Amino acid sequence: MSQATVPRTTPSRVPHHSVFAGVLLMISGVMNIFQGITAIANDDLYVRVGNYAFKFSTTSWGWIHLVLGVLVAIVGWGAYAGATWARVIGVVIVSLAMIANFMWLPYQTWWALVLLAIDGFALWSLIGNAGEPDTVR
Repeated sequence: MSQATVPRTTPSRVPHHSVFAGVLLMISGVMNIFQGITAIANDDLYVRVGNYAFKFSTTSWGWIHLVLGVLVAIVGWGAYAGATWARVIGVVIVSLAMIANFMWLPYQTWWALVLLAIDGFALWSLIGNAGEPDTVR
């Protein structure tokens, strides 16, 4: 009896750096959403900032963080799925989120520093392996 040999192939999977970036981006997005909702709902929770060049009302900052948080979470989902568009757009969106959190430092220092660190690692993961293909076989 002869047996037909079927070549074995392993299903393609998302590379580890895209999964890492996706998870970090989704965490950052959720944290930014919480930050935005808190700033919109309860203005009295935050420190009063004196003479600050980027001083907006906390409600304005809340809407900025809420919109950026939703965008970061969507891009994180795409990066987790291994989408190429998420890598490219993710670099831009995460950079904007990092700038917003840097300008948020006088209002909530520790929260902004934690988000800057998470976004920095996500950006490193998105950029650091940009030359590799999106799927590993």
